Amino acid sequence: MGLIFNAVAGEIPLVQRVWTARCEATTGFTSVVKTSSMIAFARGGGRLTVHVRGPETSGTSMTCPEGAEFFGAELRLGAYLPLHPPSQLTDLRDALLPTLPGGRILLDNRDWEMPTEQNLDVFVGRLVRAGLLAFDPLVDEIRHGERPRGMSERIAQLRFRRAVGISHRKLASIERARHAARLLTAGTTIAEAVTAGGFYDQAQLARAIRWATGHTPGELRSTSTFLAW
Repeated sequence: MGLIFNAVAGEIPLVQRVWTARCEATTGFTSVVKTSSMIAFARGGGRLTVHVRGPETSGTSMTCPEGAEFFGAELRLGAYLPLHPPSQLTDLRDALLPTLPGGRILLDNRDWEMPTEQNLDVFVGRLVRAGLLAFDPLVDEIRHGERPRGMSERIAQLRFRRAVGISHRKLASIERARHAARLLTAGTTIAEAVTAGGFYDQAQLARAIRWATGHTPGELRSTSTFLAW
């Protein structure tokens, strides 16, 4: 396999998971739709770049160059950097953080030690303590269809979009499509995925899967194409 991907659960509350990837050979893959923001690090061509990334609202075909290495922290839904709002980062419009001599990061006019795969949780924790990584606790309520007392529907949706970067409706569509795609890649039949995913019929499932992954349901059940979740 040309691309090797690993992910483990985060060790601090605002980190959903920490992931690493490396490409032993130039490899094509599909980055599927995602709801969370992340802080990612890319090493290749003798340089390291630092990215703040928002949600992805469509599947994107990408290429991983031979020898490239990546690692990152996928943040819990509702966690974000106020200096780089998620709505400005959707669909791979990454914010690139400046790097300084000696391998340090410039953020909020302060320089920070460059983390490694092993201490990335520590780096994120420092951002939280410095007030540079925020979390809106109402996101979970709004996500599950509850409106905070005394808050209008319009304000609730604006608050959700500010913290997440996409609307509640778009998030629900992404989560449903991701769930169905995972079922299909695990070998679930298309008919079973329609039922489990709550789709009207196979045509609706096919549209959602194509939008979310760039593939058809049949391709997900039979292809060896790597999907970056």
